[in-house]
Order: sequence, then C-alpha cells, then structure tokens
Amino acid sequence: MEFFVESDSIVRRIWGKSDTILFIFGGAAAEFALNKAVDWLYFTGKLPADPLGRLFSTVQYARKIVFAEKEAAYKAIDTINFIHKSVENSRGAVIPDWAYRDVLFMLIYYSISSFEVLERQLTADEKEEVFQVFYRVGQRMNLKDLPTTYTEWLPVRDKHMRNDLEKSKFTIDLYKQYKKHLGRVRYFLLLQEQSLVVPPIVRNLLQLPAAAIIKPVLPLYKFSRLLKLDGLIKAILLPKTYAKEIKSLDLLPG
Repeated sequence: MEFFVESDSIVRRIWGKSDTILFIFGGAAAEFALNKAVDWLYFTGKLPADPLGRLFSTVQYARKIVFAEKEAAYKAIDTINFIHKSVENSRGAVIPDWAYRDVLFMLIYYSISSFEVLERQLTADEKEEVFQVFYRVGQRMNLKDLPTTYTEWLPVRDKHMRNDLEKSKFTIDLYKQYKKHLGRVRYFLLLQEQSLVVPPIVRNLLQLPAAAIIKPVLPLYKFSRLLKLDGLIKAILLPKTYAKEIKSLDLLPG
C-alpha cells in the first residue's frame, strides 16, 4: 500500500502529536486573521461562530492527507476543492488563487516553526521534506505559480506576507471571537503561543508580545511529556468540550 506521506517522514512526526498541531493552528489562526481573504470565512459564518470547531474540522482534513493511503489523501484534497467551489458558487465570486497559496504556505511555515519551538531545529533536508509534502497538496489542488523547492519558496512566502496581510475589522472581530470562546486565561495563553511561532510581520501587525513570558516554561512542559503528565496539563489548559478531539490528535508516542 502506497501512502501519500512515507511512514518515516518528519511530516508524520510533526503532525502526529497534539501539542505540535495546536501550535500549528494557533499560529495559522493569527496569520489568517490578517489575511485579506479572511472575509470568505465570514461569508459562511462558520469561523466566527465556532473558531475551535473550525480548527478541529480543518485538522481532520489535514490528518487524512498526512496519514492516509495515497488515493484516500487525493480524495480528501478533492473534497476540500469541492467545498471551496460550493462556497464560490453560493457567493457568486471566485476565491483568489493567492489566497489558496497563502493557506498552503501557512501549513508549511507553521509545521516547521511549531516543531522547532517544541522539539528541535529541523535540518535543511527535513524542511525540504515538509515543503514537498505540501507542494504535492498544492499540485493536486491545481494551484498555479507554486515554487518547487523550499529555497525558492522562502522569498515567495515573504512577498505573499507583504502583499496579503493587513489588520482589518475582520481581524479585530475574529480575535474577539477567540477570546469569547476560549476565556481570558486560555486567550492569554493563545497570544503567548502565537508570539512564539509567528513571523515578525505577523507579530507586529497584531502587536503580540515580542518576548513571550511562557518561553522559559517550555522546557518544563517538555519534561512533563517524559513523565506522561502533559495530558493532565492539556486537560487543565484546554476546553473540556474538545477533550476527546484533542486526545485523538496524539497518533505517535511522546
């Protein structure tokens, strides 16, 4: 059986642990709030109404791609395309191709930055491997003008951020929704986590703290995983409503 991502790939290691995935989507939640195409998610109403539910829905599709057999992964990607086309038909407009690329680029960037914050620095070959997995996702989605290597992608990513990010009324409202659904303490932790993984342009636009106060605590959290206490910490810090979903994100041992 041929898988979309090889069983020994660094991408499976990144996407096989709940804490890394939560950091990936914490960072993406920050950047997408600034994206000039965020109004598309306001058109459906799903993101502002239930940002956490939207998170886990998105995670499920990503996991199907990373851990599935190749044809099943293709089917998941095709389903994503179908959903987007349905939204376009309902609105009578087309999602710009650069917006699709932006989301793909977020998955690449935050997969790398989240793993490096929580685990270790990735090698050049490992970063290339992360890029190539999502490059193949982009190819299946028929996205145009994609760079073909990690090195080529870096300046394209920077250009996209300069052109496609701005703080808008949607940004402000979305952060109000994050706070409403998370509560004050968890919202504070979200901002701290985001400041650790987002690039400087995103941190500056959102006015996130330049030096997260939770950074010195990360070594203690990593140690807690060795003692199998990280599950208890997550249960305390994360919403109980999604306890089952959060636990299901751990596909690999600590």
